[in-house]
Amino acid sequence: MRFIVACTLFFAALAGNQAIAQVVTSPNAVTTKSSNASIKFENTSHSFGNIIEGQIARYDFKFVNTGTEPLILSNVSASCGCTTPKWPREAIAPGKSAVITAEYNSQGRPGTFTKSIFVKSNGGDVTLTISGNVAKEPEQPRSPIIIR
Repeated sequence: MRFIVACTLFFAALAGNQAIAQVVTSPNAVTTKSSNASIKFENTSHSFGNIIEGQIARYDFKFVNTGTEPLILSNVSASCGCTTPKWPREAIAPGKSAVITAEYNSQGRPGTFTKSIFVKSNGGDVTLTISGNVAKEPEQPRSPIIIR
């Protein structure tokens, strides 16, 4: 009897671990779509090239609802706090277009960057990407005059 209980617990734990593994790998799965709305972006990535530290870099990701029902953006979020997305809160009618603005604050972040913006909607989920290189602001030359 103990053997049967032990085997049952072992297989239940094994099945539980498989379920966890599936949950961990599921973000890479095909996106879900819950209506006849459809979102299509002109571009899903943008490179700012070189920007000077302290600048706020902005880019408008233009999209259109190519479906037959209103498109509703339920959530738009960024991969970190240095990137701020702005998106329309109202429904986008079929055939109409709108923009999602991505703003990257380069203050205190020299070097290369790649950030993701996650778009969740009833027309499917999309990941947008911004990238670039932040150059330190050049130092101002010091005066050679010495005051005593």
